[in-house]
Amino acid sequence: MSTDVILPKWGLTMEDGTVVAWHVREGDTVAEGDLLAEVETEKVENELLAPCAGVVASVVVAEDETVDVGTVLAVIAADEAEATRIRGV
Repeated sequence: MSTDVILPKWGLTMEDGTVVAWHVREGDTVAEGDLLAEVETEKVENELLAPCAGVVASVVVAEDETVDVGTVLAVIAADEAEATRIRGV
């Protein structure tokens, strides 16, 4: 089963964030807690960590793109077969 990686609300007044840099690409294997991306908010730059282990199936938001809290940034699949199905390859 895949897991959506969403932009969390790191502060009470946080409404959006900008993906500064991705540290993974589609097809990369990640462990829970691995660094996925750096996200800048109005006050600070935060590290977005993998919520689970698996394979990065899709990176939905590009670097330098600003999105609202709750937006899906990436999708992590349980294994390579599921990641391939998600990518439609």
